[in-house]
Amino acid sequence: MSGIKTQVVVPGPVIIGAGLAGLSCAIELAPAPCLVVAAGRIGTGTSTGWAQGGMAAAIGPDDSPELHAADTIAAGAGLCEEPVVRWITAAAPAAIEWLAALGAGWDRDQDGSWKRGLEGAHSRRRIVHASGDDTGAELLRATAEAARELASISIWERVHARRLVTSRGRVVGADVDTAEGTIRLLCSAVVLATGGIGGLFTHTTNPLTSYGQGMAMAYRAGAVLRDVELVQFHPTALNLDVDPLPLVSEAVRGEGAILVNELGERVLDNPLLARDVVARAEWTQLQAGHSVYLDVRDAPGARFAEIFPSIHAKACAAGLNPVTDLLPVTPAAHYHMGGVLVDRRGQSTVPGLFAIGEVAST
Repeated sequence: MSGIKTQVVVPGPVIIGAGLAGLSCAIELAPAPCLVVAAGRIGTGTSTGWAQGGMAAAIGPDDSPELHAADTIAAGAGLCEEPVVRWITAAAPAAIEWLAALGAGWDRDQDGSWKRGLEGAHSRRRIVHASGDDTGAELLRATAEAARELASISIWERVHARRLVTSRGRVVGADVDTAEGTIRLLCSAVVLATGGIGGLFTHTTNPLTSYGQGMAMAYRAGAVLRDVELVQFHPTALNLDVDPLPLVSEAVRGEGAILVNELGERVLDNPLLARDVVARAEWTQLQAGHSVYLDVRDAPGARFAEIFPSIHAKACAAGLNPVTDLLPVTPAAHYHMGGVLVDRRGQSTVPGLFAIGEVAST
């Protein structure tokens, strides 16, 4: 108890993290009470808010969850757990509907159906998006507003979780740092929704505050971690002298953009292969002394600003005109595939401890 100013008994679980995973969990728990602990102001500072391209779901007339699962398993190169893949792809259309019911403004075609983009390793257009290339911000807005409206959800902002509290082999709470000092939260369960580890890398598209805190807390509490070496590198981060690097959504390549070096040679014939394949092809070029560029001049060309307004603004802020200039890109740490080992319910190997979202290895 050294350094603990006070104890608070929470009537329900404590959810550490207020991105899409943490807020969705809190909303789904309603009307059961819970406490959400956010490191910053809710609705800001999370990887969720930076996501661009959209969410994959088999909602098109030419698509199915089975085909979505097959694409995922093929891209997984033998590392996927097939029952989990099939379970997730089957649930994806309902997740889109659930978010829409919360008020998420998915982009729609003139006939009212949801617009669908194309991204790497997908054989169908199944990327549902919002505000063109600002999907994450829209989903975070919708879930944050919904969470604030529910009386069952208590929210502590600008609070940093430091350690998990265990007793007799079970997680029973968490120590958190607040403006008033360190408080010990005692609860029925802790749900980690703390995001990934991108901030540990030289080049990342994540907030620099994402450096594996949740995974470290889980490990210290005795939880099993899995596949911690598996880090997804996004092939197209804008190669600028800033940190973190601005992301250029894979959906841009889905609209016809290609990858070339400074000689105008294609980096690879198909820029919509799986991200690990494209990132390795780029890295090979960079290691050989070449520069790599995303060429959007022909496709999507003049439509770029309309389809991808957020990316267009970032490029212009860096002095680049996507319609006339090549966009310098580099692979950057984007998503941690490993994490806290959990089952389908999010339960870790330690009773009382759950993990969801990027911090989890499902």
